Amino acid sequence: NPKEVQYWLDTEYKSIKRQATREGAEIHWGDEMGMRSDHQTGTSYGRRGKTPVIRGTGQRFRCNVISSITNYGTLRFMVFKKRLTSDVFLEFLRRLIRSSDRKVFLIVDRHPVHRSAKVEHWVDRHADKIAMFYLPKYSPELNPDEMLNNDVKSNALGRERPATQDE
Repeated sequence: NPKEVQYWLDTEYKSIKRQATREGAEIHWGDEMGMRSDHQTGTSYGRRGKTPVIRGTGQRFRCNVISSITNYGTLRFMVFKKRLTSDVFLEFLRRLIRSSDRKVFLIVDRHPVHRSAKVEHWVDRHADKIAMFYLPKYSPELNPDEMLNNDVKSNALGRERPATQDE
């Protein structure tokens, strides 16, 4: 909804920035991504009439990454193999506030885990160290952490597929 996005940019985000300045907080943008061993990105080239083959292992495996990036480019991340749950997200939040010497203002999308009662209760109990804010619905283009996810999948991994989960 373009009107909702514009309202968020003009009103809510400006309010978040003012409040962060008043409280000496650092603004973080958070997101998660999944990575698979059979992920293919970009294009490949082959001889005319020959289908290009991208080598890979027959094993399929995956891992997930949750990260946050600040307006100044400071990156925090956590790699995990389980699916994203409230407990996994809370572990990331604990690490995030432990690694910051300032209050954290975390802006995230409206994933059900981010809005779970367990997470909201924990954030309320730690309000002196962290506050969470939500992006408008269906607006990943506002989140700089989405660009990081794209960069990791497209450029960091590139066309080289990992042979093992550790890689």
